[in-house]
Amino acid sequence: MDAIKNILSPLAMNTGAIQDTLKLVVIGGTVETARRVSVSAWNGFIDSFFLTAHFSQEDYPYDWLMHWLSKQPAWGRSREFEITTRSVARSGLTQSTAGDLEDEEDVEEEGLVHGRRKRKVAFMPSVDTTHTIYYRGHWLRITRTKRYPDYGQGSALKISVVARNNDILKKLVLEAKREYEKDAEHRVHIFMADTTYGCWRWNGARQKRPMSSIVLQPGVKDMLLADCKDFLTSEEWYAERGIPFRRGYLLHGVPGSGKTSLIHSLAGELGLDIYVVSLSSKGMSDNTLTTLMGHVPSRCILLLEDLDAAFTRSVSRDSSSTGTPTAATASTSSSTTESTDGSTLSLSGLLNSLDGVAAAEGRLLFATTNHIERLDPALSRPGRMDVWVNFTHATKWQAEGIFKCFFPCKPTSNNAASNAAPTDASQTNLPLPKRKDAAHVIPLLSEEEISELAKCFAAAIPEDELSVAALQGYLLKNKTRPRECVNEVEEWVIQERETREKMKKEKAEREAKEKKEAEEKATKEKEEKETKEKEQKEIKEKLERKEARSKAKKQLAKEAAKEVAKSSSSTVTAPSTPTETISSAEKTTTTTESSASSESEGTGVDADTEESVTSDDDDAEKSEENKEEVTKEVKEKWIAVKGSTATTTDSSTTTPAADADP
Repeated sequence: MDAIKNILSPLAMNTGAIQDTLKLVVIGGTVETARRVSVSAWNGFIDSFFLTAHFSQEDYPYDWLMHWLSKQPAWGRSREFEITTRSVARSGLTQSTAGDLEDEEDVEEEGLVHGRRKRKVAFMPSVDTTHTIYYRGHWLRITRTKRYPDYGQGSALKISVVARNNDILKKLVLEAKREYEKDAEHRVHIFMADTTYGCWRWNGARQKRPMSSIVLQPGVKDMLLADCKDFLTSEEWYAERGIPFRRGYLLHGVPGSGKTSLIHSLAGELGLDIYVVSLSSKGMSDNTLTTLMGHVPSRCILLLEDLDAAFTRSVSRDSSSTGTPTAATASTSSSTTESTDGSTLSLSGLLNSLDGVAAAEGRLLFATTNHIERLDPALSRPGRMDVWVNFTHATKWQAEGIFKCFFPCKPTSNNAASNAAPTDASQTNLPLPKRKDAAHVIPLLSEEEISELAKCFAAAIPEDELSVAALQGYLLKNKTRPRECVNEVEEWVIQERETREKMKKEKAEREAKEKKEAEEKATKEKEEKETKEKEQKEIKEKLERKEARSKAKKQLAKEAAKEVAKSSSSTVTAPSTPTETISSAEKTTTTTESSASSESEGTGVDADTEESVTSDDDDAEKSEENKEEVTKEVKEKWIAVKGSTATTTDSSTTTPAADADP
């Protein structure tokens, strides 16, 4: 009892302190709860007057609004913001706005300064901070957040406004969209396939390429442009007839003939974005491609480049099909396999993604290839590839048109200045550089002089021999020297031919060398194989001979033992002469060797047997000595048997053969 009292007495003394602590905890908890409830109630009350819209970075409205916000003067007065030199959103433009840090003189002289392009600096909303902007009589609260800060991506935008309905937010989004499209009017947006997540990633915006810069055979550009426009306006016609609203174009021909450039130009002319799929990229599979195709938006261009090099086993189902080469693909199979490691895409998967149930509609499919003969007929049939366009080397007509594109003529009052090819009305003049600090100045010549120079230039170009890319490269080197360009073109053609012949010769020598090395390697492998087979055969024969001698020796000893036993048990008949016994033993040995040789035919030689046969040559040299020893042993045993028989029999019963000299 005393012990219990000693324990409880200190607790009784501290009861007041415990009670005070409990009171403080209760009061503090009550105050904190009341504070949180009041703050939550106040925020709820305030939020009840706000309309809030959320925008994700993966969708277009986010880009529209970010582009619109970057042009607002309010950011210049903001006290917390981000400064960036990157292009705003997906427009690919760096605008000169009130929030820029460049002064007017710098803006006027925008261009190359000391070999480096000047970068525009723009204000952007900072992350995790609320900004306020006044827009059309309403105060907007804007908050930008990062959903995945560890990866530096996944931004989101939240805009709140005090209003009774969402009309003000609709007007804001539409205005941002109009400004975005206006500023990006001269840009073509490029999207690349992300095989890791099965989605499309914006890869950048490129300046539109005028159709006048693409010089093809007469009527080709007009035909393609008219066909694309007709398709984009025929959705109801396709639906009424139950035809899938899809269109495919196959551009095939020699490398450097302008296939990809034509697609870029068509996208700019039609105002469409380009979605590029690399079928040989790592991680590409049937499921990934089907998912990507299902997410392709309508009214866009879907580009499949180098379709013939997309698969490790060529774009065909079997080697016997009419569209599949055998010798042509053999030379490129190794390089194709190396470049397509990691891709598990199959031909059937590609076909299903192009026109299967889950395939997107309303898009223009363009596929390019340098070897149309390697494509499977199922891939290039109508319905998947409806229009085929063949691209060849440059003709004289194309050479004349390209020259006029590079060197514009002087503008005149009664001249509509067309720098296009002679009969292609779709081509127009290229604008001249407007920068004051241009690195070069294109001399302006009269229309007659340009036409004369263009004809002279075309006359020096061989028909269907040089690629369009080669002509363009030559003109780029002489972009400020039109007359010198024409005067030196013949020499350049000769150099090109020599270069091509040299490359062709080097290629032939390389192929011949590779072929010779392959033949030498095959011959060496064949000789090594024959040598190995010969060695194995010799080892096998030695082993067989050794086994035969061993069996013959055992058989001879066995026969001799039988003769001895027979002679010792016979008391009437004299034993055989040693000559007969030896002859019998030799006969038995010969029979045994032939039997052992026939039994050992077709048997393999074990690798371990080679070591055991190394001493077989010595055994072969001693085979005759072994035979003589066996014969001597048989004679000695016969003499011993004869002596024992002579002591037990009468001399009158001895046969004449017994007196014979052994």
